[in-house]
Amino acid sequence: MKIGFFGVGNMGGPMAANLAAAGHDVTAFDLVPALLVAAEESGVHTTDSPARAVDGAEVVISMLPSAAAVTGLYLGGDEPGLLERIAPDTLIIDCSTIDADTSRRVADAAAQRGLAMIDAPVSGGVGGAKAGTLTFICGGPEAAVEQARPVLEAMGKNVFRAGDSGAGQVAKICNNMLLAVHMIGTAEALQLGADHGLDPAVLSEIMKASSGSNWSLQVYNPWPGVMPNVPSSNNYEGGFGVNLMNKDLGLALTAALATRSATPMGALARSLYASHANQGHGGKDFSSILTQFKRQDD
Repeated sequence: MKIGFFGVGNMGGPMAANLAAAGHDVTAFDLVPALLVAAEESGVHTTDSPARAVDGAEVVISMLPSAAAVTGLYLGGDEPGLLERIAPDTLIIDCSTIDADTSRRVADAAAQRGLAMIDAPVSGGVGGAKAGTLTFICGGPEAAVEQARPVLEAMGKNVFRAGDSGAGQVAKICNNMLLAVHMIGTAEALQLGADHGLDPAVLSEIMKASSGSNWSLQVYNPWPGVMPNVPSSNNYEGGFGVNLMNKDLGLALTAALATRSATPMGALARSLYASHANQGHGGKDFSSILTQFKRQDD
């Protein structure tokens, strides 16, 4: 298929590359020229014009950092947005993690122009994006999600439909709130064990085989050196940044306020990650929260 792709950063870059590797004709646009150079090296066509990226496209995919970026791209501001340029019957897939209300507003605007649009935020991190094992959490018409499935399966291994437009975003922020909570719990448990002289690698294996097992222990251990090829073993570089986790936790708490839902653990996680960012760690991977629990005499 001919695909226009917007946003080829840490997540979008590998996703676009996997689409190209699967035989799709992918043309990417990004505001950062260096990212376009990297995309070209991975077999993706690039352009300096959003309009040219969607010219003749059957599918348009976006992976952007904020709701403002999504609305700016599709709805425009001083200049017309992309919805004015995308041909009828083109499927739009927004993989950004943003608030559900914005997703619904943009999807409604697309529908008014005869365009099907789904929100399809992802889980799996940079590693999953590179390996093509992402989970896509979709919201939108069932027919549109099914139309998107072959494209999404070129970038991931799981495709879920959570409900109508915006439901994918709600499910994603619920997931990431839980991710933050169990990463913090994993980090403090490992530090407690280490403070009592246990080997964190041995303790990790014990907990993985016990009732404390979770994703952070299984594939993303926060203790340096316990697991290869994860950010904790690379000075917490790469992966999913603290600032991005803070953004997602903020979305979760805003959603909780709208329905008066009780999220005390989510609120505490947001406070801890905000403090961590304020200490200068916003660009580090979110597993670096472990350093908050280290004793000053270590």
